[in-house]
Amino acid sequence: MAAAADQHQRPQPLPLLLLHRFASFNLSFLPVLRTKYTVLDPFADPPDPSFPTLSKSARVMLCVGPKPVTSEDLDRYPSLEYILGTSAGINNFDLAACRRRVIRLTSAGDVFSVDVADYAVGLAIDVLRRVSAADRFVRAGSWPVQNEYTLGSKVSGKRVGIVGLGSIGSRVAKRFEAFGAALPTTQGSKSLTSALGKTGVIVNVGRGPLIDEKELVELLVRGEIGGAGLDVFENEPHVPEPLFGLDNVVLSPHKAVLTLDSFAALEELIFSNLEAFFSNQPLRAEVELD
Repeated sequence: MAAAADQHQRPQPLPLLLLHRFASFNLSFLPVLRTKYTVLDPFADPPDPSFPTLSKSARVMLCVGPKPVTSEDLDRYPSLEYILGTSAGINNFDLAACRRRVIRLTSAGDVFSVDVADYAVGLAIDVLRRVSAADRFVRAGSWPVQNEYTLGSKVSGKRVGIVGLGSIGSRVAKRFEAFGAALPTTQGSKSLTSALGKTGVIVNVGRGPLIDEKELVELLVRGEIGGAGLDVFENEPHVPEPLFGLDNVVLSPHKAVLTLDSFAALEELIFSNLEAFFSNQPLRAEVELD
């Protein structure tokens, strides 16, 4: 009877949670996750000897950042039923393999949309009004010496083309409407540089490959377009060196999505979806794979 009572009082094992991440990516709330789940981390230090065995029984993968999830990755985890993504995009997932395995997938949904839209408009304003260039001009002590500064261009009334009117693009459009901007039909990627003209400005807060980076650099260096605000690049963290000396270019280290607010919202979404999955409740920001 005593043995039966002891067995009855034993705590239930915590659900398994498989981390899928780059070695350099960490979660600030990982200690909290460990209080609710048995976290299986391939980059644990020291290495967890139980990882090879337990990972095969994990039903949930938490994909941190843009780490690719390939069909080969999925083959290593035969029990996987759900991938919880932490990025707004889903291009890093093998969707066909997920569909074939009937693995559910969620993304960050709208968590980053507001912040990225704000940042996109901020970059456009910065380039057009030369805010960062003016800051450098003053800090370098040039104001008392040169007394002249290259003028920028107004933001209001500009014609704005947006590639993709999804969650982020629609919010960018709404913000530019407040400036009285004209919003034409969106154009396909890779063709924008030829449509901008001498005074046009391009802003990229999506993915580096959306734009032909080599062509963009050539156009900027030759002065054939007005400027650029770039938060993403083709070969991050490497940025084309010719851009460093251009005052009509504003550069940012892929941080449009990152604010204290967005991190808090992402953390809430992660814990909410984990709890929902293990209690058979509907998931938020689920990707339709059918």
